[in-house]
Amino acid sequence: MLKRKLSSTLFITIGLLLILQINSRAQQVTTPAIVSYIETYAQLAIQEMDRTGIPASIKIAQGILETDAGRSDLVQQSNNHFGIKCKTSWTGDKVYHDDDASGECFRKYNSAGDSYADHSDYLKSQPRYAFLFNYDINDYKSWAWGLKKAGYATNPIYAQTLIKYIETYNLNSLNEFSDEDSSALRSYFNLLENDLGALTSLPKRTNLIESNTLPLNEDETQTKEVEVEKNTKPSEFQKGIFKINGLKVVFCKADQSVLSIAKKHHVHLSQLLSWNELPKSTTLLKEDQLIFLQKKKKHAEKDFHIVQRGESLYDISQKEGVRLESLCSLNDIDRNKRLKNKERIILNNETSPALLSFTKNTHGKKHIATHVVKQGESLYTIAKKYKTTIDSIKDANDMKRNELQVGQSLRIPK
Repeated sequence: MLKRKLSSTLFITIGLLLILQINSRAQQVTTPAIVSYIETYAQLAIQEMDRTGIPASIKIAQGILETDAGRSDLVQQSNNHFGIKCKTSWTGDKVYHDDDASGECFRKYNSAGDSYADHSDYLKSQPRYAFLFNYDINDYKSWAWGLKKAGYATNPIYAQTLIKYIETYNLNSLNEFSDEDSSALRSYFNLLENDLGALTSLPKRTNLIESNTLPLNEDETQTKEVEVEKNTKPSEFQKGIFKINGLKVVFCKADQSVLSIAKKHHVHLSQLLSWNELPKSTTLLKEDQLIFLQKKKKHAEKDFHIVQRGESLYDISQKEGVRLESLCSLNDIDRNKRLKNKERIILNNETSPALLSFTKNTHGKKHIATHVVKQGESLYTIAKKYKTTIDSIKDANDMKRNELQVGQSLRIPK
């Protein structure tokens, strides 16, 4: 019984100590040193967020905590803002510092920028942190608790402290900025220095822009929209926003951050990825391409697109502003089908000469179904299933041979 009472007392004591420590931290977060740290390194955090997808709010909060707002011996000696230890893979300069044990090896950097970049690369490269990148950039609580769960730090209140910094300084506002938002960032700093209460009541980037005493010129707030010329080459696309199929679109370069594009044009990252039918894991564009700022349409005004050598169905979807699934349905083809040079791809669902030329076989009969070839099937078994002939199927699909491939789409005639 005495042992149980002692355990209960110890548990309560530890809990009280943790609460006191959190309250102590809360009292410290209004210090000028923290304000100075945010103002000094916010731009670095935003740049790294655009590059890798790590929220600027989380990065700044970690920097404040790990460096005691830039005042720790470790950061003074090494420019190490995130307490990253040497590990076996580190080949750069080192310093030795007492942490969980005495004289531990820590990474040394030439600049704060190098530390911020290495922190991003470290989180991106370690499998144990991979799940963090499934969280929304504004879901700071999941990021904070996730870092703790993944073992980033041994501090028992690591997550709570990060959350406290983010909420006190409304650091999530930084997630709304891009490199080009210098005026809005200055407004944030003004509120940071002069009116912390007003700062915490302004959670969105648009509020910060409206509070700026230096409004944008009218010309800067208006977007020039022009309809793109048909058959325009990528190098000839308009700068800024223009239109394809009546939809807003921009031309972006390879290796550009999709998060940066989304923030620059004030759309959610998830929407941008969905509208452009990009994988959810996409962080950087693999090649120069058009990026739509609105959901693509199910059809275009013109009848068809003439395939250029090397074009894929996805390329056509982006060039014409038509959803990939719609192109597959209109043309009865698989999205991964290799297209032939000069082939015609239907772009609308109206009965047009182009549509008829695709949906009729050489006997003038419309096809009634599309069949995707499965393992073990042959033209004989497929023709028997649909009560038609092998020659009719071959004619409807312009086939010269009887060989089939698994996954191949076949138009089945009446």
